[in-house]
Amino acid sequence: MLSLFRPAPPIERLPDEKIDSEYKKYRLKVFLGIFIGYAAYYLLRKNFSLAMPYLTEEGFSKSELGFALSAISIAYGISKFVMAIISDRSNPRMFLPAGLILSAIISLLMGFVPFFTSSVTIMFVMLFLNGWFQGMGWPPSGRVLVHWFSISERGNKTAIWNVAHNVGGGLMAPIAVAGVALFAGLSGGSSSGYEGVFILPALVAVVMAFVTYALVRDTPQSVGLPPIEEYRNDYPTKEKKTFETELSTKEILFKYVLNNKWVWAIAIANIFVYFVRYGVLDWAPTYLSEEKGFDMSKSSVAYFLYEWAGIPGTLLCGWISDKLFKGRRGPAGFVFMLGVLIAVLVYWFNPPGHSVIDMICLIAIGFLIYGPVMLIGLQALDFVPKKAAGTAAGLTGLFGYLGGTVTANALMGVIVDASGWDAGFILLTVSCALAALVFALTWNVRGQEVVKNQ
Repeated sequence: MLSLFRPAPPIERLPDEKIDSEYKKYRLKVFLGIFIGYAAYYLLRKNFSLAMPYLTEEGFSKSELGFALSAISIAYGISKFVMAIISDRSNPRMFLPAGLILSAIISLLMGFVPFFTSSVTIMFVMLFLNGWFQGMGWPPSGRVLVHWFSISERGNKTAIWNVAHNVGGGLMAPIAVAGVALFAGLSGGSSSGYEGVFILPALVAVVMAFVTYALVRDTPQSVGLPPIEEYRNDYPTKEKKTFETELSTKEILFKYVLNNKWVWAIAIANIFVYFVRYGVLDWAPTYLSEEKGFDMSKSSVAYFLYEWAGIPGTLLCGWISDKLFKGRRGPAGFVFMLGVLIAVLVYWFNPPGHSVIDMICLIAIGFLIYGPVMLIGLQALDFVPKKAAGTAAGLTGLFGYLGGTVTANALMGVIVDASGWDAGFILLTVSCALAALVFALTWNVRGQEVVKNQ
């Protein structure tokens, strides 16, 4: 491993009278660091979608551009697992900004150098690289969360941090549009200035990478503080273990992740959760247009409401798992997926002409589905030692993106074409039920209590 990414070593502990004030200061700083850093990753994830209308005018077909766009999801799903293995043995202060800068470089090349948008093959390769570097965002953030926030508060803190992707995704569009206006007509570029959708968000992301570096620290011990469990007297097990030992890649993979039945359970659950998430989201405009008589503007509003309803839903889900269920994530996931199931059924059987009910259903699904999405990542952190947290989360992400997202895009389209929307909704309904069932299986599992048995 490059020495640049080596975990920060512990230093001599600070005097007792300084620990509380320093802990509070650093906890705020590191949380802001991973929030800003992860939000900045989303400034670079969907830019190509905004460039596609301009690229079609240059002669590319929708099928060609769709093929190129798929590279991001494929690469991200694989990278989130592979890069997580490296991240678990790295310093997030270096790892998180490094991935962001590498992703920004890809975006800048696509904006400044016409060659990198000259063919579908080249765009596929560039977007694959972008997706790969995007996979360096979640794992180091997870490492920071498990080291700086204890088990009984982690649900709420992870939920708040998870909102970063909504914030970054929401800011990307206006920044990209400003980039188009800024770069229109510049020599060497197109007259429309569409290159700005790549350039300006990338420049902002680079600045945010340096901000992230300034704020994030690896572990409390690396700045002279005790482990978080000791500081808050909030241990994951009755034996008061803190699981602070650095682990080898072999131990992480074969002792704590691949041999962990609970990690496999939530990885499988993630397939069904992501299938519902993207099966509803990606197909909502088409379904509402074909079956419910929505026009494009109405469908766009419904799409927007679905996404932003996820913010309060995620926060509520994290709070419930901490306060009501005392660190057990399974019950909250089960309840929320049951709610999703009901909303999907109403959305399906609501007859055309009742657009308000359709809107309410989409808001309800968006409000409810992002909580389980967040909880599965959180359970991955909870079910393994802190030094294996990124790898466990990466495995669940691999299953979610490759098994859930790709299936939602490809299989839903094939099924609906062959058998109609009712067949598609049967798949969504079954997926809701199966996800709820797997969450129910983890009902009584709390935090790292399962680690001591491995």
